[in-house]
Parts: sequence; C-alpha cells; structure tokens
Amino acid sequence: FEKMISGMYMGELVRLILVKMAKEGLLFGGRLTPDLLTTGHFETRYVSAIEKEKEGLQKAHEILTKLGLEPCHEDCVAVHRICQIVSTRSANLCGATLAAVLRRIKENKGVDRLRSTVGVDGSVYKKHPHFARRLHKTVRKLLPDCEIRFVRSEDGSGKGAAMVTAVAYRLAAQHKARQKILEALKLSHEQLLEVKQRMRTEMEKGLGKETHAEATVKMLPTYVCSTPDGTEKGDFLALDLGGTNFRVLLVRVRNGMRRGVEMHNKIYSIPVEIMQGTGEELFDHIVHCISDFLEYMGMKGVSLPLGFTFSFPCQQNNLDEGILLKWTKGFKATGCEGEDVVNLLKEAIHRREEFDLDVVAVVNDTVGTMMTCGYEDPYCEVGLIVGTGSNACYMEEMRNVELVEGEEGRMCVNMEWGAFGDNGCLDDIRTEFDVAVDELSLNPGKQRFEKMISGMYLGEIVRNILMDFTKRGLLFRGRISERLKTRGIFETKFLSQIESDCLALLQVRSILQHLGLESTCDDSIIVKEVCTVVARRAAQLCGAGMAAVVDKIRENRGLDFLKVTVGVDGTLYKLHPHFSAVMHETVKQLSPKCEVSFLQSEDGSGKGAALITAVACRIREAGQR
Repeated sequence: FEKMISGMYMGELVRLILVKMAKEGLLFGGRLTPDLLTTGHFETRYVSAIEKEKEGLQKAHEILTKLGLEPCHEDCVAVHRICQIVSTRSANLCGATLAAVLRRIKENKGVDRLRSTVGVDGSVYKKHPHFARRLHKTVRKLLPDCEIRFVRSEDGSGKGAAMVTAVAYRLAAQHKARQKILEALKLSHEQLLEVKQRMRTEMEKGLGKETHAEATVKMLPTYVCSTPDGTEKGDFLALDLGGTNFRVLLVRVRNGMRRGVEMHNKIYSIPVEIMQGTGEELFDHIVHCISDFLEYMGMKGVSLPLGFTFSFPCQQNNLDEGILLKWTKGFKATGCEGEDVVNLLKEAIHRREEFDLDVVAVVNDTVGTMMTCGYEDPYCEVGLIVGTGSNACYMEEMRNVELVEGEEGRMCVNMEWGAFGDNGCLDDIRTEFDVAVDELSLNPGKQRFEKMISGMYLGEIVRNILMDFTKRGLLFRGRISERLKTRGIFETKFLSQIESDCLALLQVRSILQHLGLESTCDDSIIVKEVCTVVARRAAQLCGAGMAAVVDKIRENRGLDFLKVTVGVDGTLYKLHPHFSAVMHETVKQLSPKCEVSFLQSEDGSGKGAALITAVACRIREAGQR
C-alpha cells in the first residue's frame, strides 16, 4: 500500500509508465535514454515540480532534458498528465483509508456527527502543490457527516516524543493525586473490626433502659415474638409504605398440602406535595388507594385483618401500635411525628365511611423481610434492607430487651441502624465527601451510617468526588459542567450500571453522555474506579454492622458456632453487581465463628406484613381457644 502512495515510490511509478510509453512509441518519438532506464532517476520532487500551476510545463521540459531526452510540447503535456494521475491516485487512496479510520472513531464515540482533527506531517503532503487539497476533498466526500480539520505538524517526531513524555508525567501525577483522595474511602481490616465493635457498643446502649434515651441505634422492640410455623392460613390485606411508592396487597396464606402464599398487589405513587403536606392528606391518600384496590379486586365492603408495613422509625408499645419518632427518606408530612400511625390510619378510614379494617400489626420493612424469609427458612432470624435506605432487625433474647417487661422467649428488635454514628462515633472514617452529602441532605446530622451505605446517597458521594477531581483538573479536562453541579443527577442505578462487568467503557461513556458529561476513555475509567471504591466501602460497612449482629446472637445463646440466615431486600443489594459479594466476604472475615447464609427476600415488605398478621391471628385464635 505504501508503494502505491508514498513519496519513496511515486517518482518511480511515473518513470516506469514513461519507459513503457516510450517503448510503445507513444512518447519521445520512441527514444529511451540510459538515465530514463535507471531505477530511482525520476524523483518524487520532479512530480511536484511538474504539477505546479504556472511553470509546470517548463519544469517538465527542463527535467526531461536533464534525463537526456529531447521532449516536444506534446511530450511535456503528456508527462504533466501522467504525474497528475499518479499523484491523484495516491491522494485518493490515502483519503479513503483515512476515512475508514475516522469512521471507526465516529462509531466508537457513538456520535451522529464527528468533529475531529488530523495532525499531518511528511514531504509529499507539505511540498506537493495539490496533494493536500485532493486528500481533503476525498475525505470530505466519503464522510459528509463529519467535520474534519487537518493541521500540519511542525517537527512532529522530535517534539512529539517530548510531548508523550510530558503527558505520561502528567497522567502519573494525576493518578497519584486521585489515589491520595480515594485513600480515605478505603477501609482496612482493622478499621472494619473497629466499626463492628462500635456498632456492638451502640446496640447495648439502645437495649439498656438507662442508656436508651441517648442511644443513637434505638433497638426498638417490635412485639413480633415468633416467626411463621407453617400452620398460618387466611386472607390478609397488607399496606407497604416506605418510600415514594405505596403498595396495597391481598395475601392469601394456605397451609397443609397446598402450603404457600398467593399475592395480588397494586402500586400507587405518592406525590411530593402529599409527602410534604399534612398528615391528614397523606393518610386520606392512603385510604383512597386502599378503596381503589378493594374495588379493583371486587372486594368492596369486605373486612379483613390488615398488616401495615411502615418503614420509618417507630416506638412500639404493642404489635398494633406504632408511634412515629421521626420522618426519614424525604417525608415531612405534618402532625404525624409523636402520633400512633395505626390511629392516623383508622381515623382516615372512618372519615371515608366506606369500609372497616382490623389493623392487627404495624411492622417495619426489615421485620417484614425477616418474616418472609423465615417462611422459607427456619434459620432466618435476621432481616436486612439495603435499598434507598438501610436498616436491620434480629431476634433478641427477651431478657436483654430492657424496655419491655418479661424475661422469657425472644422478640424481634428493629435496630434503626441508619442513625449509627449520629453521636460522632464514626467521625474518624467519615470523609469530606460524606460531610458534604450530609450537610446538603433533608436531615443534616442524622442517619449518618445510612448516608454512607444506602442507595439514596451513594450517587451523591460519587458526584461530590467527581466534582472535587474536576476542580483539581484530574477529570473531564478540568471543566465542570452545569449538570455535574446538579444534586441528585447521579442516581444509584447508574452506579450499578457503570460497575457491571459486561459493560465496555463505550457504554460507560454513553451513560455519562446521558448525564450531559462529555468524557474521554480515560475519564470513563476514572469514573468507574470512583464508583467501585464508594460501593465497596458501603458493602464493607454494611458487612461490619451485620457481623456485630450475628456475633451478638451467637454470644446470647452461649454457642461456639452459630448457623444463621439473614433475609435481605433492597435494590442496592439486588441490583448492584458486586455489593452482595463484598458484603458476604466482610461478614465472613469479621465473624469467623458464624456461618451466615443470605436469602434474598421476594417482596419482603408486603408479604412480610401479611405473614406477621397471619402469625398474630394464629396466636390470637390459639389464645381464644
């Protein structure tokens, strides 16, 4: 290919054509000279000289004479034309292959219109009077959908070698600067053991009567004292409120040969103005949704036992009474904090005067998850949620639950572990990015552990790190786009997508492009690394908390070795490609005396509320009998 287009061979091609034509009597009256017959005697610079606009024919005459020929005017015109044909073919071939390269770059970038620059060096391009113009024309003809500029390089190879070295230096320095910043987010085994120990200390404070008031990990009694035994049966309604969506479910529990759970549900959204309006509006909206569901199921006017999954911190004094301590997850409805949510629901039902429901149980989604998995696996005594928010619950010995009378048996404790660290006990591992995310959140200073591990905040941590990198010129060429300044654009689902192993960098770039962030390949690698570091830390912290829980159960029972199952739910755990594996590994390392299995809950919060209701009804009926 080079022999068809490059300067070393162009003159030689012209010479061979002249020899063939002279032999056939088409040029120079059929005369040949020793010079014309000598390889390399017709140089490429002659081609450039002959093709010059004004003096081309004169140059042709001089050159041919120098080669010992006696050319006439027609000979000179013919030689001019031959040079033109050979050099044009060279420019066209060069342009066609260059167009193929540019087309590939365009496809790699996935853009509709490519804007790119070609740096060019070399004597033919620089010295031939028409080569450059013909090359550009060919490229533009073959790539009408691209804007291509050509820039001549001055001393490319020498200066270029220095540039490559300079770039390598810059990249190495930038890499070092980024690693230094990310170092704070990488936790050692010792640090994780320390987190586990501190969680254990906070758990004891939450359980103790004297220390409960100032404890950050509240360890709230749930009045759920047994897991399903398989004899439960009946139809139950369940409500599930824990985020921006609200679900109503009909759950049919069967026992005996056809043991199983059949579910029907409908999802309703809760508009922001209702989430942040008054309590009456919120509960009227909930009852309106229940009414719509009963009509949809053809069950208007039926009275059923109801379980209410209410995934906010509540103080329970009974299974069917839950005092809302504080709203989380963006809810701010007035007149609810300090009130019994079961009463608020009953009042709204009475206001509507359409149906009556027997509210048997109010439960936290974590407890619901534990119950759902407990229906499948009798070893399940722990519930964990890692989704928008994060929380855990487990079966604690009654003798340790000092807030409730009685020593016998066990009770499920809702840890409300999201608030771990609110007293400053995690300050040594919190970074400037955690602080920034916390300060701009709806509840500054609260739920600090949750803000380091749950889905609602990880994207924000990543965005803050990317902002910091960009300000320091370590990313996106130091250009901060308006999009990058926008809170909440980096949804946690993007984290899961970016970290997916089957994603090529190309797809990472298209995700960033969708966010309005123009990125290079290097940028994509850096973004992926930041996502990995943030998600890995979240999974490890979650694992450290879980290790504290399973160790406590083991010690409660005086066992050398504990086999236990954790029921898990939540989008982060389910959708993130590495979160669950890192978390499992951390628990294994920090609690070597426990064999912990993790069971993914299928629809824990809804089904769980119905199962708790079913268990409560079973126990209530046994009591009546």
